[in-house]
Amino acid sequence: MCNFGQKTRHLVVLAKEGNNSALNQLYRVYAERVRWMVRFRMSGELRSKLDSMDLVQDTLIHAFNGLDNFTYTNEGDFVRWLSKIAENELRENLKKLHTAKRDIRKEVRLDNYGPTTAGGFVGSVASNKATTPSVIMSRKEELDKLAQAMDALKSEYREVIVLNKIEGLSYKEIAGRLDKSSDAVRKLVSRAIAELTVAFRCI
Repeated sequence: MCNFGQKTRHLVVLAKEGNNSALNQLYRVYAERVRWMVRFRMSGELRSKLDSMDLVQDTLIHAFNGLDNFTYTNEGDFVRWLSKIAENELRENLKKLHTAKRDIRKEVRLDNYGPTTAGGFVGSVASNKATTPSVIMSRKEELDKLAQAMDALKSEYREVIVLNKIEGLSYKEIAGRLDKSSDAVRKLVSRAIAELTVAFRCI
């Protein structure tokens, strides 16, 4: 039996060939993980303007449309590639919030609308009940509480939690990105988790 990484590799190959079933399976496996990436990186300001599921779908649509430009080596690289696209989506939306000249009376809070029940992606990915946002958001209450706890942390703590616990980077990989030693990162992650635990219990 192939391991998880090999299964992902196989799905990516099929998805590149236009296999909708493979695209749906990739969505089912990675949508919730991308949602955590997005949700924990969103500022309170951005969360009041946008539904994180919109960003998740935009991230995965862009990723799947760009699969031909991605060479799969391992599951970790695939997750980091998705994370980079998610960061770009967040950056673009922040730019729009700060530069667009809007009449406040015409603004619509997207989070006033519930998730679609149609399921799956719009566009090239077929509808599939197993991939509906309602399934992805089944832990919404817990996710919202955890997001509030993350908001209470300083940015350095939030970042290392996302890098280590969501993206799955090792201490060594995070150390290279943050220009710190592996031991310093290990201690930083430990402190961040301790602070998050306290913040979560206080909500």
